[in-house]
Amino acid sequence: MGNRPTSDAGRFRSVPERSPDFAHLSLGGLRTYRHTLSAEESRVSYWRRIVQARLDMVRAADSGTAATVDNLRDVFAEARVDSGRTALMRVVPLADDIPPLPDLADIWAREPRVGDEQHNHRLAHDLMRAEAQLSAYRTALHKRLAAATGELIARYREQPSLCLSALPLPENQRQSIRAVSA
Repeated sequence: MGNRPTSDAGRFRSVPERSPDFAHLSLGGLRTYRHTLSAEESRVSYWRRIVQARLDMVRAADSGTAATVDNLRDVFAEARVDSGRTALMRVVPLADDIPPLPDLADIWAREPRVGDEQHNHRLAHDLMRAEAQLSAYRTALHKRLAAATGELIARYREQPSLCLSALPLPENQRQSIRAVSA
């Protein structure tokens, strides 16, 4: 990647360059891929918050406070944790850069027990491990999102008129603008 000086004289920023990993994607396909990654990252962030809330409930039970999860139990039943992963792997299959997702069904089925320190400790440990797996998965999504964004920027730098296709304009107006900018 090339470097370009920024306003701070001592620093350089990378200028994104095209990647062969994305050569098979059209501009629309690349945008869809980025949107899919972004949506998956939002879901994973939400799952992490839910796991963290469940961990707080286990810790409350461990300290002797009754905690219920009836209002949270169905959150994972509505959307499978791995639903978006296979679609991501088919678009840009990189070598094992996406770590496995945790199996939350077993962990989610286990209730914290007031006064049962051993059970609650195991449950807390498993929840912390699941949170770490979700974090690693989220980090991998961020890397893929950055790579896809870099590819999009590189394409726009090569052909600035491609930016126009993202605008909500009728095609005839886009063509007129392209003709003027050519």
